[in-house]
Amino acid sequence: MAILDFFKRLFAGGGSASRPPPQRRSGARLNARGGMRVLVVDDSTTVVSLLGRMLRQNGYVVLEAFDAEKGIEVAMSERPDLVFLDIVLPGMSGFAALRQLRRQPLTREIPIIMMSGNEQATEQFYAQRIGADDFMKKPFSRAEVFMRIENLLDVSLLPRRHMHTPAPVAPTTESSAVP
Repeated sequence: MAILDFFKRLFAGGGSASRPPPQRRSGARLNARGGMRVLVVDDSTTVVSLLGRMLRQNGYVVLEAFDAEKGIEVAMSERPDLVFLDIVLPGMSGFAALRQLRRQPLTREIPIIMMSGNEQATEQFYAQRIGADDFMKKPFSRAEVFMRIENLLDVSLLPRRHMHTPAPVAPTTESSAVP
């Protein structure tokens, strides 16, 4: 009987009414401007649906693609403010799509958050090395999604690339030679 009472108190919140609920965040969330357009590229309908619902509930316009080729096409035509891009996709990989998006003048400045369910830390390093702005492991929480977005916001509350400073170009021996 004592065990049953313990579980009743545990699930009914007995004895915790005097304590305030735990804070989920130490500070207020900085939300992106309403109407921000986000492209979600993932071959999992579950991930696209879940992430899309989270974003829509916060006033974002969600664009969807289930493979890299369609993701590139949507990014070129719709010019989203932010892209969530899975690494493992059918056909073209997320890495190849990231490279193509960074090479195109229309899409090179769009912030891209790469996603993967793989536990390999090398994917995170490689994604950032070839131009991703952030990396998120799956499964992810609502708090993590919005923290990743918040980290990319500028003063106008739109995501901006912070890592796009080009590497200095070393002079070639031909151009540095004195005639």
